[in-house]
Amino acid sequence: MSKEKNTNKLFHWADQTAEKIIRERGDLDVYTCASGITPSGTVHIGNFREIISVDLVVRALEKRGKKVRFIYSWDDYDVFRKVPQNMPKPEELEKYLRFPITLVPDTFGRDESYARHHEVDVEAMLPVVGIHPEFLYQAERYRSGMYIDGMKLALDNRNRIKDCLNRHRDENHKISDDEEYWPVSVFCSSCNRDTTTVEKWDGDWGLNYSCECGHSESADIRTAKGVKLGWRVDWPMRWSFEKTVFEPAGKDHHSQGGSFDTARIVSEEIFNWPAPVTFRYDFIGIKGTPGKMSSSTGKVIDLTDVLRVYQPEVTRYLFAGTRPNTEFVISFDLDVIKIYEDYDKCERVVWGLEPAKNEDVLAKERRIYELSQVEEMPTCASYQITFRHLCNLLQTNSGDSEAVIASLPDVQSGQIERLRARAKCAWYWITECAPEEFRFSLRNDDSKADLTPEETAAIIAIRDTILPDMDTIDEKTLSQRIYAVAEEVGLEQKDLFTAVYRALIDKDRGPRLASFMKIIGSERLRVIFSNY
Repeated sequence: MSKEKNTNKLFHWADQTAEKIIRERGDLDVYTCASGITPSGTVHIGNFREIISVDLVVRALEKRGKKVRFIYSWDDYDVFRKVPQNMPKPEELEKYLRFPITLVPDTFGRDESYARHHEVDVEAMLPVVGIHPEFLYQAERYRSGMYIDGMKLALDNRNRIKDCLNRHRDENHKISDDEEYWPVSVFCSSCNRDTTTVEKWDGDWGLNYSCECGHSESADIRTAKGVKLGWRVDWPMRWSFEKTVFEPAGKDHHSQGGSFDTARIVSEEIFNWPAPVTFRYDFIGIKGTPGKMSSSTGKVIDLTDVLRVYQPEVTRYLFAGTRPNTEFVISFDLDVIKIYEDYDKCERVVWGLEPAKNEDVLAKERRIYELSQVEEMPTCASYQITFRHLCNLLQTNSGDSEAVIASLPDVQSGQIERLRARAKCAWYWITECAPEEFRFSLRNDDSKADLTPEETAAIIAIRDTILPDMDTIDEKTLSQRIYAVAEEVGLEQKDLFTAVYRALIDKDRGPRLASFMKIIGSERLRVIFSNY
């Protein structure tokens, strides 16, 4: 690769964000960058956009020599509001509605709680794409009393917080002057539900509440396990507690007057901490699926699903190569081929295998490529085989990736693992996602296609006059010889091609014929055509 140039230009949004953080917050011992989600159901690929957006900014800060703390909060002390459609034993889960998620059982039977099940699924996969945050479990932190000072501060200043929340609300949505506002909610110590009403704060540590179940008590927030701050106060309290300097949010939170706007005011005026540098990220769709994904409904695609089709570095490329405020879709159809082509072109430009338009384009592509890598930069480019061609090779070899790799020329040792990973993704895509017209399997029995006498004569002519020379001629010459056979037997070229495809894969169409025959090889072609 050529030496890095344009060092004074920031070509990537992650680097631009890192510079903004440093400019606004100054020189810090540690830069805390935050992300988080409620594990209310399967953590989908839309949620992953926030995680990887933070990771990219973390990497940009680290490249500038900064020490960074990357925290990921599991908001597992939130309320279990709805049973997603994709969960087992929904009737069992229904019994735990209004419980904190951390106290809901795992109906999969694998982990100690429903929340933990979804946390484990994510924690196991993030290292695969090179993301290593420090996980914070909010149920554990609340129940241990870690946030009692923040809760007391909020309760003592509830009227000021009420004013903060009202500033961005119209008259129809403001908390009225005569309405008591409480910045906390309580999970009942008797029934574990949040069906409670806060009645009194004594200004010291005592909080009185009653529950729909009939229980009531005066709880000491220093020892009570069920008291927590509401979302719009909890968020800024944690910014202050963790000294967060960067956290992005989805466009719903970043809407005018939304939760980020109110959290900013509460953070600065109540918790004496400037709101973190932020940006808005947009939603992600799934090709062919209308609407946004939702963990609570179970209508989701998660990181595991994406990694079955896209190599880890290509998965990262999808996000590193797209600005966060741009909406895009994750595709599992023929667009997969184009996405792999885009990544491969980026890689070729970076490694000097294809020229860039100019130095700025080269610098931008290099940065996207660097941020797409799982850990360190590789020592060489990937083996340059197109995803489409790899799919054809795999189908011709019945999915035997090792046979395919062995058949490829000049594969370097530093390329084999990436090639294996691509082959695995390609085979999954072929068998589970690809359109039917893209799929094929080579005849490997004694079956024959139902051909006309002219078509049969063409197959025999190809077998007897072309196959003996096929391994020594190039594709162009092979194509010309096939065209000549069509003329000799009196067939239209299209009809000849159809006959050959039927004989080979029992379909009317297939990969480009001359290239396909080269892939199959003369020996296997001779076996298949020997039935005619």
